[in-house]
Amino acid sequence: MTDQTPHRETDRWLEPGALNVKAIHVLYLAGLVVGVTALAGIVIAYINRGKSEAWIENHYTWAIRTFWIGLLYSLISMVLVLVAIGFITGLLTVAWFVARIVFSWQALDRGEPMKNPDSWMF
Repeated sequence: MTDQTPHRETDRWLEPGALNVKAIHVLYLAGLVVGVTALAGIVIAYINRGKSEAWIENHYTWAIRTFWIGLLYSLISMVLVLVAIGFITGLLTVAWFVARIVFSWQALDRGEPMKNPDSWMF
């Protein structure tokens, strides 16, 4: 007798692929408000990197770099708050972060890799 445990449709977001990368992006966006969800997103990205097609791997690289570069920009902004321009750089960091997620999401919908996943900008 074989185990025929039903595979729930909602479990697909944990499997490596485009839906998983989108879930990581959602966790990143929620991290702008909650904070800790971005950490869950980066962990999922590292766990699933290397387990998918090349064009999806490209998006994992993009997502991982988005997290780390965004963290760096955020830390720089926190230091710059002391000289009153940190608020501006903080807002620019959030805009940069959201733009990178939107660009990746659009490419995922088109089934395309990111043009330059190692970029610091877009």
